[in-house]
Amino acid sequence: MSDELLETWLREEAEPFAGWDFSHLKGRWIEEDPPWSYEALARAGLHGARAAVDLGTGGGERLARLADAFPSRMFATEGYPPNVALARQRLAPLGVMVVAYHSEDVVGGPLPFASGSLSVMLARHESYDAREAARVLEPGGLFLTQQVHGRSLADLRKAFGIVTALDVTLERSVQDLRDAGLTIDRAEEWCGASTFHDVGAVVYALRALPWEVPRFSVVRHEAVLRTLQTRLEREGALRFTNGRFIIAARKVVAP
Repeated sequence: MSDELLETWLREEAEPFAGWDFSHLKGRWIEEDPPWSYEALARAGLHGARAAVDLGTGGGERLARLADAFPSRMFATEGYPPNVALARQRLAPLGVMVVAYHSEDVVGGPLPFASGSLSVMLARHESYDAREAARVLEPGGLFLTQQVHGRSLADLRKAFGIVTALDVTLERSVQDLRDAGLTIDRAEEWCGASTFHDVGAVVYALRALPWEVPRFSVVRHEAVLRTLQTRLEREGALRFTNGRFIIAARKVVAP
């Protein structure tokens, strides 16, 4: 196998990545979509809301597409400093206040919103504290989340010697929300295919998603990448599991 291929992978590893923008892999990494539209569900939830927040907005790319449904008070949180700047640049003109907050940071503390102050909380592929969701939502308020299932890309991780599934499941998430006092309106999971058409796309994706293969690098994992290249040449594409689940929950209205 040529050194030219290795150089290609190293260039992919060095390619800039910002926000939550995977346009660099257009046509090279194709993920099947679940049967629901998160964007449509989020837009419907925002209509008529008094105040709302989008947790882990990234660079604000997806939230900006919902601008036609924004309530008068729209917030977003983001924990990665470069993305905070991108999100503010994109969302401030749309009237969104972006708050620097990392949901997984122990010292982050409670969400920076008053109890009962929000009509809607959105969390697409972002961690959250179910008790905090219950606290900040007003009675009858909507919590909508789409999450990457722990089984998603498990077969890709296995190729790199990682056999432990990520601990994110529909059952556990539903139970956490119920324990926090929310009622479940919808809970659905789905699995499809995630297809890579070149190994360089795998390299770029793993660098952008560092939790999938911790400490990933082309140099460290060259042997695995060469094995994937052989498989690609034999099968024509690299296909792995893609899993998602969605939950819509509401804060109970006191009698």
